[in-house]
Amino acid sequence: MINGLKKWRLFTLMAALIFFLAGCGREEISTLIPAGGVAQEQFNLLILSSVVMLFVIIVVTIIFVLAITKFRRSKLGDDLIPEQVEGSAKLEFLWTAIPIVLIIIIAIPTVYQTFDLADTRTMDVAAEDGSMTNLTVNVVAKLYWWEFEYPEHGIVTSQELVVPTNERVYFNVVSADVKHSFWIPSIGGKIDANPENTNTFYLTFDQESSELEDGVFYGKCAELCGPSHALMDFKVKTMNPDDFDQWVTAMKEEPAAPTDELATTGEQLFGQDGLGCISCHATSAVGKGNVAVGPNLATFGDRNRVAGILEHNEENLKNWIKTPQTYKPGNLMPEVKELNGGKEVSEQELDALAAYLMSLSVEK
Repeated sequence: MINGLKKWRLFTLMAALIFFLAGCGREEISTLIPAGGVAQEQFNLLILSSVVMLFVIIVVTIIFVLAITKFRRSKLGDDLIPEQVEGSAKLEFLWTAIPIVLIIIIAIPTVYQTFDLADTRTMDVAAEDGSMTNLTVNVVAKLYWWEFEYPEHGIVTSQELVVPTNERVYFNVVSADVKHSFWIPSIGGKIDANPENTNTFYLTFDQESSELEDGVFYGKCAELCGPSHALMDFKVKTMNPDDFDQWVTAMKEEPAAPTDELATTGEQLFGQDGLGCISCHATSAVGKGNVAVGPNLATFGDRNRVAGILEHNEENLKNWIKTPQTYKPGNLMPEVKELNGGKEVSEQELDALAAYLMSLSVEK
């Protein structure tokens, strides 16, 4: 008896703990703290479904408790035969109609939202001056990083998606290799990135990311894609439309030559006459997507993380350059000594490369 009570106490404690943990989400990555219109609509569906399920649980529990308390054999005796209700048209109608009504309550808004979120007819609508009325971003998922192309503006970036607030942003999502899935938990549900076809949908962003603790929303790959699937992150910067237009203008400008001597040395190492990093990585945002082998580095100095996962500092950057497989197993970036004729790169050269890459900025 005592052991049974202890088990029930443990169960009650765990149940209470679940409710407390439900409030521990971070607004930059929690599906329970929506920061966009799509996320809010999906959250409302979640609440509706939960209320319906809770109603069913309560009704079933009440019937169960009444059955085991009111009709106990010890209370009514062994000889009592309960009223037989087999074939009752009223009861059969109730337990058939009630589930149908509950399903309809859930189904109507779910079907409506499903078709509404898939409606991309206004994606290619142009204004009188010929410009597109809505922003479109081409998303390409690669092992294990993300590329974002803005076809209307002719620019490309990677690892950090930058979008304006308070307007629809349309996405063409595709994979360059295996199957991935594009997901920004705080902004809306995921969509698959397939190598054989392009999936299209839209999201809205209501909050500027500068208000967040880390200054970004977090995006994830939501489809198991290889040994570093859990590390295939990206970040989302949201800003008001005026700031976004300024960012686009800055992205179209030619990268400024580094003024620091160490960064200048790093630029030379980065180029064809050095380690040849430029053969895989572009440092200009102007161009088309899904062309470069590696991520575009035009905004590297503005990023929130190194390789999407490491704190953004020169020490982590140097470690990533030396041994990328240590941090993201299975990624396609070769170790730096493979680019240097099998020789290790000196600390001075790594310092120069790090200084150059950190100088690549359009926001400072």
